[in-house]
Amino acid sequence: MSNIAWSDDRVTTLSKLWLEGLSASQVARQLGGVTRNAVIGKVHRLGLADRGKASAPTRVARVRPPRAARPSRQVTPARRQPAAPQSVTAPIAVPEAPGLVRDLRHLGAHACKWPIGDPKSEAFSFCGAQASGRYCGGHERLATRPGASRIDRDPVVRRALAGLI
Repeated sequence: MSNIAWSDDRVTTLSKLWLEGLSASQVARQLGGVTRNAVIGKVHRLGLADRGKASAPTRVARVRPPRAARPSRQVTPARRQPAAPQSVTAPIAVPEAPGLVRDLRHLGAHACKWPIGDPKSEAFSFCGAQASGRYCGGHERLATRPGASRIDRDPVVRRALAGLI
């Protein structure tokens, strides 16, 4: 670290040159015996960093006109798609409020962690029913989308996809 004596004359010259718009390197050359970084540091300590010069223009987001609506296609009876088969499995009963556990810290490893109610209210609780994973059967069904693939959770498949097998 260099010890630069910033006399009042040098500070006045620095301020004048800086406010004229010279770069830190140019100011350092004119003052002599100081580095560009020393000039930058002194400018910041003096509060001269803002020269009142306009900053670089900001990018203005383009406003796109709204797209024209597509004409609706009339589906003829011959082109209709067959209806998707309905699920045959009966829904699993989901426990109603209030839950069995009031505090997340008191949930065991095999308890359903589904929140019930408003977290800000006194009646807030967690399901707490027996669970094989994070949630009980009913809440697990609510938490996952029907038809969502769980293949990526299989450790063998994950290793194969990662190229480790």
